[in-house]
Amino acid sequence: MGRQEGYEACDSFTRRRQTGVMDIAVNLVETYLRLNGYLTISEFEIQRRGENGLYETVTDVDIVGFRLPGDIYAADDHEDCRMLQISDPALELRPDMIDVILGEVKQGDAQFNPGITRHEVLHSALQRLEWAYGVPIIGVVEALQEHGLSEVPACAGTGVIRTRMVAFGRSPTTDLHTISLSHIFSTMVGYFHDLEEVLRPAQFKDPAPALLKLLVKTGFEITRPDESK
Repeated sequence: MGRQEGYEACDSFTRRRQTGVMDIAVNLVETYLRLNGYLTISEFEIQRRGENGLYETVTDVDIVGFRLPGDIYAADDHEDCRMLQISDPALELRPDMIDVILGEVKQGDAQFNPGITRHEVLHSALQRLEWAYGVPIIGVVEALQEHGLSEVPACAGTGVIRTRMVAFGRSPTTDLHTISLSHIFSTMVGYFHDLEEVLRPAQFKDPAPALLKLLVKTGFEITRPDESK
């Protein structure tokens, strides 16, 4: 990332701190992850001690997602429950796996700011989830810095825990480390269409899901653009 892009990233972080307003792209990603069974922390601030001995906020992690194994259902309907399952293959989940996502969210190209790969940033974020790991998280941090991916035993022999860096934004592809906002948008619209009867009484007060629900409710036809342009 160039110097100008670094300034823009810092300016964006500063504006969010000053206004207290969540970026609408972060709002969209958080809702998508929650519908797919993740517990989330958004715009998680990281503190460190400065040269003057005082603590300061140096950056934030746009989204932290934590998902335990198991299927996700839109409603408890017993006999019809299988018809109401929510699952996105793009997340590449496995039955015995806890999935941890440390995400960077961009309205432009999906890419990582260098700050998110710093040791203190990764270590601070994962300390909140340290109980879930069957090994010391220092090794997980090192694997993330080198490969953007760690897969180690979970606590108490409960399977594996995968930790990965994911960039959300504009991208021609969606894979283990990149999820395009267009994919999230079209997937969310699909949820609102397919589960309209179940989600009709649900209250979506955040701007991104509320707008999507309104568009579907009013009959708008939404098609996926060519992201390569």
